[in-house]
Amino acid sequence: MLRKITSIDFQSNNSSQCVLIRVDFNVPVENDVVSDDYRILKSLPTIQYCLDQGAKIVLMSHRGRPKGKADSDLSLMPAGEKLAQLLEMPIKFSHDCISEDAIDVSRNLKSGEIHLLENLRFHDGETSNDPLFSSKLAQHGSIYLNDAFGTAHREHASNAGITNCFTTKGMGLLMEKEMQFLSDGVSNVEGPVSLIIGGAKIDTKINVIKHFFNIADNILIGGAMANTFLTANKYNMGKSLVQKDEIDTAKKLMLMASKSKTNIILPVDFNGELNKFGSGKLHYASSDKIKKTMICEDIGELSINLFTDIIKKSKTVFWNGTVGVAENKDFAIGTNKIIDVIVDHNCTSIVGGGDTIAAIRNYKKGIIEEFSHASTGGGSCLELLSGNKLPAIEMLKK
Repeated sequence: MLRKITSIDFQSNNSSQCVLIRVDFNVPVENDVVSDDYRILKSLPTIQYCLDQGAKIVLMSHRGRPKGKADSDLSLMPAGEKLAQLLEMPIKFSHDCISEDAIDVSRNLKSGEIHLLENLRFHDGETSNDPLFSSKLAQHGSIYLNDAFGTAHREHASNAGITNCFTTKGMGLLMEKEMQFLSDGVSNVEGPVSLIIGGAKIDTKINVIKHFFNIADNILIGGAMANTFLTANKYNMGKSLVQKDEIDTAKKLMLMASKSKTNIILPVDFNGELNKFGSGKLHYASSDKIKKTMICEDIGELSINLFTDIIKKSKTVFWNGTVGVAENKDFAIGTNKIIDVIVDHNCTSIVGGGDTIAAIRNYKKGIIEEFSHASTGGGSCLELLSGNKLPAIEMLKK
């Protein structure tokens, strides 16, 4: 059984317990300053809850892929500085997550103090799920919480192996919310249900699409992925990005959809450019009249109306992947219109995927909070939407 944070006693014999929390501080840094603190902000409710219970707190996370070697460019110190700023309190920091000095700092913490450990992936033992590395990490606390949904699909030392070292363990508030919407929520949705799938590659979303047959009433496909589906329907997509090795997959998925209750909805028109990306030669065309030199980069007005009309009739909307090249304002129109209609429409809305979250946050400040749930994990989100289990979550149940 997954234990919730609210069922854990952070006091023992009138003494504050030290809680070791796996957070996700894998955040972008520019000039030694965190440039996007979204994941840190999402960790605050769990940290604050533990502070309110009088606990001592040790935080651990990874950042980037240093491949088992210390790399100052991937240090968690900027994340610690941002956290201290957000909490308006000092944060202790150790430059090696399993050194004796670091463990001593954790053992000598007082109630209400926070200790952040350096990047876990500076040690090979993290990604190899080494039992010795797990046992050393476990010395930092007497209670273990996992609040790092973004790594829950990985079987690493800090989220899987370490659970064997604790009798008192559970999930943080963020993890609980992620599971509520992406695991329990998928199996208990209110219909009509729409799934919006975008991005470039079919192969990363195949299992999600399959899992949603007979769950979703409609699957709306945008982004470069739509080009491959349209090619499978014998449309000429010009110079647009098409996964030629996945055309047969697209055909099979459409055949499967025809035998289910689910409709696959494809764009009927596009905005894009002629000749090459960045040419600035903007061009519009319906799906059946795409020039040989056209690159489709966003859904057109007719497709926007088609998609948004379906969304307006939905009670539940799942969304992963932008429907255009949203980092370019000329081709973010379709994605932005979908954001507006979801926010304005009274439905349960669950969104995931780094590019999609970034597009929403870049569109309007604070609008991400208007969604019922915005997932912090790309890979983990896709796994749950595919109906799969997450290794880190399964280990918490043991």
